[in-house]
Amino acid sequence: MFKEFFIKKMLLSKGVPKEQIEPLMEMINKNPALFQQIAGEVDEKMKSKKMDQMAATMEVLTKHKAELEKIFRP
Repeated sequence: MFKEFFIKKMLLSKGVPKEQIEPLMEMINKNPALFQQIAGEVDEKMKSKKMDQMAATMEVLTKHKAELEKIFRP
């Protein structure tokens, strides 16, 4: 409950439009462990490889493409 509140606030602060937050939260709730793993891997790449956030995110999302496609399919 509190976790969702903070995630929503963080997304708003990052400029995500309000109308996109609920669908995004539904996707995160389908497999929270995956999204937590993705966040950790992005953070590690930013620290260890000195990558910027966008490059690190794209690399990690590409790695998890198959898992993400399962979540995004209706």
